[in-house]
Amino acid sequence: MDPDKAQHLAAELEVEMMADMYNRMTNACHRKCVPPHYKEAELSKGEAVCLDRCVAKYLDLHERLGRKLTELSVQDEEMMRKNAIGQ
Repeated sequence: MDPDKAQHLAAELEVEMMADMYNRMTNACHRKCVPPHYKEAELSKGEAVCLDRCVAKYLDLHERLGRKLTELSVQDEEMMRKNAIGQ
């Protein structure tokens, strides 16, 4: 595959994954923090604090998972390279 095309494909995939993560986070935090029947047009202080914490936790977990997956990917590549050299 052409390197430019591969880079473009990777960028598109990253945007798609970030949009999916944003949608999941929005739905999960909304479900958790905002009651289904609105009483007021504005968020209450408790709802706003809940949403802030929920989003912070979601983003922190997303970052941790990304680091761990990258680490595992690097380990897999090293193992495959060692196996290729050993054969």
